[in-house]
This record gives sequence, structure tokens and C-alpha cells, in this order.
Amino acid sequence: MSKIKSKEVRQKELISATMRCIARVGLSATTLQMVTREAGLSLGIANLHFQSKENLLRATLESVMREYHSGQFAILEDEGEVSPAARLGRLLDFQFSARVTNREKMSVWFAYYGEASARPVYQRICSSMDRLAANKLEQVLAALISTGGYQHLDAGQLATGYLAMIDGLWLSLLVAPRSLTKKNAKHIAATYLVDAFPGHRDELLSRQS
Repeated sequence: MSKIKSKEVRQKELISATMRCIARVGLSATTLQMVTREAGLSLGIANLHFQSKENLLRATLESVMREYHSGQFAILEDEGEVSPAARLGRLLDFQFSARVTNREKMSVWFAYYGEASARPVYQRICSSMDRLAANKLEQVLAALISTGGYQHLDAGQLATGYLAMIDGLWLSLLVAPRSLTKKNAKHIAATYLVDAFPGHRDELLSRQS
């Protein structure tokens, strides 16, 4: 007799299937029937756990955002690092890791962002997490600025520019992978930080390969 899976496991299976469908056909073309076929489950199971397609899509977005930002926050909040520059170096590693730059995940990420302006619930989920991430990054940049010699810099502006650049590099990696490699994208992001903090060049570039 096959083992009955828990509610949490079933939900994860449906969310994973939803991500694969969105990456393959886009957000608007993804249907509940398509997701259940992808997951190898019945429509009744999907309705039991999420009640509607919209609930499943919202849960999928929350899962994607939570996975990325939890990894990012773990780095930005880790005050055990030797210096703020070391934390920024770790952040670069994470943001251009295979875990984050997986094409399926990036496709899903940008699919939701593309719909955020027309769907207030998506906008709320994205903006709340993004604001928190920007604030945490700004705190690390402010700590680095306070080490001396960088008082002319504005941590808020640096954080805004950095995060916008990361989004742009990810989008280029997704739509034009032949024009931009992950290695070059990571180097571009690192150079942005080195230009702002030349005295920490070794720490910021030590992980570049």
C-alpha cells in the first residue's frame, strides 16, 4: 500500500509543478488542470489544498520569494562576518549561484513581476519583501561607509542602484544567455561595489572566478 503523503508534501508538489508550468508556458497560460497533470495528481487534490488557481499561484509566488529572500537575509543579517564587505562578497556569491540563477526560477520570478502592476496581491507580496531586502542591504552598505573614507556615499542610493542592476543582469541572463555569461554578470556587479569601495577590492573580488 502506498504511503499517504502529508498536506505539506502535497502542497510542495503542486507548487513545484506550478513553477514548471509557468516556466514552460507563462503565467496566464498556466491552468489548474495543467498543473495537476504535471504533478501527477487529481484536480480534486489541488482543490482540496488550494481551493482555486489563484490561491495556488499566490502560494507559488510566496514560496519563490521566501526561498530567495531567506537566503539573502541570512547573509545580510550575519553580523559574525569579519566585515560588511565580506557579507557583500557572500551576497554576490549567492545572487549568482546555480540555486538562484536557475532558468526555471528566473522565468517564474520575472513572470510574476510582469504581472505585478496589474495584480495588486502580487504587487503587495513582491514589494513588501523587496523593501525589506533593500533596507537590510542599505544597513550593510551604511556599515561599510562608516569604516572611513566613504562619507560622500549614500547607502540608500547605492542599494537602489545595486538591486536594479542585479535585476537587469538576471533578466539578461534569462533572455540573452549567449550575450552575457554568469561569470561576466557577477563581475559586473562586483565592479559596481569595488568602484564605490576601492579600499575593499580584495574582499569584494576574492570570490570572483
